[in-house]
Amino acid sequence: MRHHDLAVIGAGSGSSIIDSRFDHLDVAVVEHGRFGGTCLNVGCIPTKMYVHAAHVADTVREAHRFGVDATVDKVRWADIRERIFGRIDPISDGVRDYRNDPVRTPNVTTYEGSARFTGARSVRVELPTGTAEEFTADRILIAAGARPDVPEIVESSGVPYETSDTVMRLSAVPRRLVVLGGGFVGAEFAHVFSAFGAHVAVVSQGPALLRREDEDVSAAFTDRARERWDVRLNTRVAGMTGSPGDIRVELSDGSVVEADTVLVATGRRPNGDLLDVGSAGIPLHLDGRIVVDEYQRTPVDGIFAIGDVSSPFQLKHVANHEKRVVAHNLLHPDDLRATDHRFVPSAVFTTPPIASVGMTGQRCRDLGLDHVVTVQRFADVAYGWALEDTTGFVKVIADRDTGRLVGAHIIGPEASTLIQQLVQVMASDQDVREIVRQQYWIHPALPEVVENALLGLEF
Repeated sequence: MRHHDLAVIGAGSGSSIIDSRFDHLDVAVVEHGRFGGTCLNVGCIPTKMYVHAAHVADTVREAHRFGVDATVDKVRWADIRERIFGRIDPISDGVRDYRNDPVRTPNVTTYEGSARFTGARSVRVELPTGTAEEFTADRILIAAGARPDVPEIVESSGVPYETSDTVMRLSAVPRRLVVLGGGFVGAEFAHVFSAFGAHVAVVSQGPALLRREDEDVSAAFTDRARERWDVRLNTRVAGMTGSPGDIRVELSDGSVVEADTVLVATGRRPNGDLLDVGSAGIPLHLDGRIVVDEYQRTPVDGIFAIGDVSSPFQLKHVANHEKRVVAHNLLHPDDLRATDHRFVPSAVFTTPPIASVGMTGQRCRDLGLDHVVTVQRFADVAYGWALEDTTGFVKVIADRDTGRLVGAHIIGPEASTLIQQLVQVMASDQDVREIVRQQYWIHPALPEVVENALLGLEF
């Protein structure tokens, strides 16, 4: 049985730790799918490239509001798709070739198959040929990601469906798309396909869309979504029948939604269970995440985990932060660094865009935190006038006693860019009453909406 100094399961963020600092180690990389991970192949990058094209189409349709008459003559889906994957697929293939190149990475052995633990530090890899290879390793990093979580009633129906892993490679834009799920994946794809001409219905079992966001943001987004899509709230799938192009989705309220295509966007499940981690003595949380400490160590000595397989934040920037921590800890076991998950921002690239960091208003109330809140509308600043934005806002929440920002939530243009200023305020542990006055804010730029929100906090 082959033995390695270090094994990495997953060729996304995990395998990117293998740089020149690890040249002295014999390293194994295991990957069962495309190299580069979820973000590159089926997640962040291709979806945002689709989203930008959708924004362009919507901008043209709304041009008349600014005195410019324009129409969208045609959406060339195949060209959009090829522009995206014509760039992404070669990168993925390049990562695979690099890891398999005995000249450029002579210390790396690649196993292309599905890994399962057979002991504390022993792994069996099932290869596509039907054979298997086994190895042991002194240290192992699990970075195996997550997969779409499909409700049993959908899976057992026998009716074809798409997930975020497959929907971006459709041959054409569906005429009628049903999105199951009211979270960020559903919101982004509903925006993309509706902008490209599909009639979109969104089915959510909750009373509002994007319920993990602050309640004011969730409510505002739900109102806007109802203007664009057929939104069904407090509703579950009761059954599915039909065939591709002619699908009937039966809902718990007795209604039926007809579709050409069904997109299941009901969440993602960590892949730890597929690795048989119990055979290595590695425990899982109730939601399937691998248990790790602040150093990204599992309870089993020498085994680490990062990213979607272990983190409550299924976000690429979190996985990248965790991989840098693990890289240091692997190289400096006597000087361990801890991950810092205090101020993790997130964004939803839908319409309107959304971004957030820190606690929601409801969370502050649940904790009994004495806090102050300001909601500043985009429509009240000059650049908001230029954009003709009437619904966007910035909501900031601060601790009344310390003046520290504890939460920030934005719905409106450039939300994912504007939130970074507020992440920095939180990370630097500064009193918002000081920082808002210690710097200039460009007039009449969009950051003024953030400035005015901070100035509006009344302590």
